[in-house]
Amino acid sequence: MASKLTTSNRAGWGFALPGFGLITLFIVVPFFFAFFLSLTNQRLISPNPTEFVGLDNYSNLLSIRVLSIEPVVNDAGDIVRDADGNPEYPRVRDFTRNNPDYPQYDGMREWFRWHSGETAKVVVATDVVFWKSLRNTLMFVLVVAPVQGTLALGLALLINQRLRGINIYRAIYFMPVVVSIVVVSLLWRFLYAEEGLLNNILGALSFGMFEGRDWLGDPDTALGAIEAMSIWQAVGFHMVIWLSGLQTISPTLYEASSIEGASKWQTFRYVTWPGLRNTAILVLIVITMQAFALFAQVDIMTSGGPLDSTTTVVHQTVVRGYGKQDISGASTISVILFLLVLSISLIQRYLTREK
Repeated sequence: MASKLTTSNRAGWGFALPGFGLITLFIVVPFFFAFFLSLTNQRLISPNPTEFVGLDNYSNLLSIRVLSIEPVVNDAGDIVRDADGNPEYPRVRDFTRNNPDYPQYDGMREWFRWHSGETAKVVVATDVVFWKSLRNTLMFVLVVAPVQGTLALGLALLINQRLRGINIYRAIYFMPVVVSIVVVSLLWRFLYAEEGLLNNILGALSFGMFEGRDWLGDPDTALGAIEAMSIWQAVGFHMVIWLSGLQTISPTLYEASSIEGASKWQTFRYVTWPGLRNTAILVLIVITMQAFALFAQVDIMTSGGPLDSTTTVVHQTVVRGYGKQDISGASTISVILFLLVLSISLIQRYLTREK
């Protein structure tokens, strides 16, 4: 006769098996299939047979170098300057297009540059758009994760109070979460328009001194505009998670802190926040994963523009896989994104571990 422990294990594995099966079918298998495609030159529709190319896709995607360019000098050895007095430099393409003296830069394009004295330091990459998308994604994560998490915690603390009509406020704060992200993106695109509601409100508050601008058409403001909308749209979801964590903290701890004469800040620091530790880890990881998966807002509001200022890693994956029919390139980006998110999640888990 099987022991009670063995029977419990069998029952547990029996209940868990469907979940493991779905995870394997829809996550593990697609990942290994994508990794296999990233080692080929597979295209969505092509008469040419698929060939194994090894790590060429990864090399082309991740190749990045710094090119040092000295200013142009005349016959006398003096630096040639333009009308504004700035040094003139050779074109970057003179170094990256069939130049036998610089074979390591062949086929690369300029991403950005800075100056060290009179020398121009130019960052060149084989795939500049991918590096822009990676930078935009990381910037989005670094802004959205702390701001959204903090705002959600503040709202959770606010609506956790026993006040009349508090359920109405809970519903209002959570309402944007249940609205389709497509609808939200379309509405905010109208709000951000040059003649939209946001410019009208800012103009009225400044008594006409503020000049309206196209928030999504300016490379300097487009990503920030999407960040603000994304924070507003999903803050209610994380508010509910924080709220569930707050309601697990024993009321007797607050009674003890009140008897001891603790201030509100001391109560939050020594009672509320330690009780929310596991909730904070969950919220941080969920926000990070959602931020890395940014796609719908970008696709609807800007299509990655202007000047690739809002394109993201996931957006590039879809554009290459379906728009350009480059399945191998899209698979390569997917594998890199998976490894990046996994690494960051493990780092977060390590930094927030119990000590």
